[in-house]
Order: sequence, then C-alpha cells, then structure tokens
Amino acid sequence: MAVDYDLVIIGNTPVGFYAAAKAASLKARVALVAPEPLVNAGTHSKALTQISRIAQQMKGAHQFGIYCDADEQTQAYPQISVKFNEAMQWCVGVVSNLEAQQSPAVLSSLGVDFITGAGQFYPKPHLGFEVKDRRLRARAYLLATGTRSAIPEIDGLEATGYLTAQTISQFANINPQPQSLMVIGANPTAIELAQTFVRLGKTVTLAVRSPYILPQEDSEAAQLIEAQLEAEGVRILTKTEVTQAKSIDGKKWVQAGNQAIEVDEILLAAGEQPNLDSLNLESVGVKWHLRGIELSEKLQTTNPRIFACGYNLAHLGNYEADIALKNALFLPVFKADYGGISSGIFSDPQLARVGISEAQARSLYRKDVLVLRQYLKTVAGAQMQGETTGLCKIIVRGNGEILGASIVAPNADELIYTIALAMRQKIKVEKLKLPAIWPSLSEITGNTAGEWNRQRLSRNERLQDFLEGLFNWRRGRFK
Repeated sequence: MAVDYDLVIIGNTPVGFYAAAKAASLKARVALVAPEPLVNAGTHSKALTQISRIAQQMKGAHQFGIYCDADEQTQAYPQISVKFNEAMQWCVGVVSNLEAQQSPAVLSSLGVDFITGAGQFYPKPHLGFEVKDRRLRARAYLLATGTRSAIPEIDGLEATGYLTAQTISQFANINPQPQSLMVIGANPTAIELAQTFVRLGKTVTLAVRSPYILPQEDSEAAQLIEAQLEAEGVRILTKTEVTQAKSIDGKKWVQAGNQAIEVDEILLAAGEQPNLDSLNLESVGVKWHLRGIELSEKLQTTNPRIFACGYNLAHLGNYEADIALKNALFLPVFKADYGGISSGIFSDPQLARVGISEAQARSLYRKDVLVLRQYLKTVAGAQMQGETTGLCKIIVRGNGEILGASIVAPNADELIYTIALAMRQKIKVEKLKLPAIWPSLSEITGNTAGEWNRQRLSRNERLQDFLEGLFNWRRGRFK
C-alpha cells in the first residue's frame, strides 16, 4: 500500500514545528498540517512577566542606595511609570521574532510540506487525514495540537466577558485600562499573571479552590511563593469557589465564596484542555478525554499508527517529540522516561522542581527519607543581589539516592538542572557537594547536598562516640 508521507504532523504549535524539522533532518518525507492560528500559548504572558520583573527591580533599587531621581531620595519606593501599550508592543515584537523562527518558509526550506488549514482523520478505505479536500496518507501520524484555556462553569461568565493567558495581548486594547483584576485559578500561569499585574500597578485578587496556591508543588516551596505574592499586594482568597459573574453598570462583579467583588477585568488561568475536538479521533479508534489523550509509554495512542505529544510545556513536548519520532519513523521500541525532567514556575522568585515531593516520598519510603534544606539567605551571592527569599530542598533516601528537589530562588530553572542531571544519571547526593564559583547562587546546591553527611552523622551515635574517643585519645598523646 503506497503512502504519500512517512509522517504527517497535525498541530500549529512550537512542538509541531520542532518535530517537523527534526523528521525532515532524518530525510523522512513530512507534512505539517497547521490550522490557524499558531498555538503559542503563554509567550505573551511570559514576556509581560519579564517587564514586570524589571519594573520591580527598579522599585527596589533604593535598597542599594540607587534612586531614580536625586530629589526623591526621601521616598522609600520611587514611582515607576509603566505605559502598558508600549510594554505590550514590546511583547508583540518578541512573539513575532520567535514565530519567525517557525515560519512556513523555514520549514519549506527544510523540505517539509507545510499545509495550512483545519482537517480531520478519516478511517476508510484507508487511514488518512483530510484537509481542504486533500487526503493525506502516511505510515504514521503525530498529534502536536497543544492546548487551550479551560473555561470553568461559572454562571454568567460568558456574558460578562474575560481574558485568558492566550488572549492577554487584548488587555492593551481595553479602554479605559482595567485597574483591578480577578485572577481565577491556582496553576502556575495564574500565579505568574497575578504577580505580573500587581507589579504593573494593578489591584489583583487571586481566587483558588485549594488550601494554598500551587497545590501540586511542595507545600513549603508553594507557601514561600504565596507569602511573596501577599507581600507585594496580591489579595489571595484560598478555599474559595467562584460561582457567578455579572456585569452591572459597566463594572464586573464576581461572587467568590461569600464575597461579591467588583473588578474591571476577569482573568482565567484555571488549567488547560486539549485541542482535539475537531479531529474526528473517535472514528479512527483514538481515545481521549478533557485531561488529554490516552498514551502508552511509547507515546502511541489507542491507534498504534497515531502518536502524540501529551505535554504542553515546550521542553517536555520536545522531549516527547524525539521519542515519538523514533517510534513513528523506525521501530516502536523507545519508551518515554520522565524521571529527572524538571519543571519551573516563572514567579519571582522562581520555583523549580524535579522528582517527587517530601509528602510523596514519605508515603512511599516512610522512615527511609531524609530532607536536606538550606535557605537562600545563607548564600553570599543572594545577599549581594538583595534576593534572599528562597530555599533549596532535596529529598533523599538514607543511601543518598535523590528522590526529588524543589528550589525557590532567582534563576531556579537553571539551578535545578544540576540536581535533575544527577537524578537522571542515578548519581548520589554526596556527589553534588562541589565547590561553586563564589559568590554565585549555585553555592546553595552544594551546601544543601552537604547536609546529607551532617544528618547521617547526627543519626549514627556509634560513629559519634568513636570520633569523640578518637580525638580525645589523640589530644591525650600530645600532653
């Protein structure tokens, strides 16, 4: 049975572009079906977060004796003006530059057949994908459709109107500019956006259903981020369900728990759901639900000729694309291994983690768990940067096996990499005790790893008695 392509990729996402370029480099014949618009969720919000970080640094410059104006030295916090339209124009420029690297022209130059338009699978007479009345047939297919914002069931929400992380660029077009925001959600995007907008001078309320923000993270790390947001002025309502939204006299009202709160704009960040409804997957035997596609370890769907990247995070999506490509183009023998792959939250300070949390470790290994912990304020580099809020927490077994870690610090996304690599290569925690360049934030990793020997010694009374006796004996010989 002749086919048109070795692989047809469906999805106008960065992961889809990455997979198409990679497959073409392997000399496969590839088509990328790219429905409009480009699904590049989060890029605008991440760029806006960078602007808010710079604004915050300027506000905090007074701690170093630096002031925006010599006449304002009596002010504890110099006034910083952010022109939101200009800030958003810069964000749009960043997004455009990134999208240019994933243009149809770039893929075409690599030999990828780039096809714009929505389409769907068809099962008969042979498995294929139809787009613009054109039927594409391939040995294998790869779904890289990304996700869209999940919209919670809140009475009156659609009529009242809202923004999401994917439509945040529209914020600059609202006139007059919203000054108060209700952010709904406890996931990383909600936390990033709440902090971003409060730093840009907005009044922000964050409503979450869980007892604290970031319920999937280590509770100690999450509570540090929560305290930072509250210190910066974010009003956090925990254990709070938003049940209703309505518009009254040009203002938006949100029923959050037992409180009716008036805001200028509602921002949803309550999770993601897959972009799969229009692909006719049921007809080709692919099972999926609102949480995603059912995938095997080899990233095959319930139709073995159709593969998928399940994660929306860019680095995990690209990792999955590498595995799926090898299985789709060659033999389906490669399995995805998520051990030692880290994730990060771009709050300020950042929160990065790898492996399992302390609670999960104690549930699995009970007493055979050691918690190694060092706070950022003990690191010289942090003191010199004026960034002392944070910690490094490494969870290990008694034999030094690393089970997981959480870091709250500036550039935590980079600091976690050393620990993630150690986990991936099954390196024991004692090997992380390396001299770090001084003064740098990376010193905290080695200092935390050094806690393992100290805790082992404190638990070993026999060794303590032996060492005490040894040194008593040695001192006695030199009397």
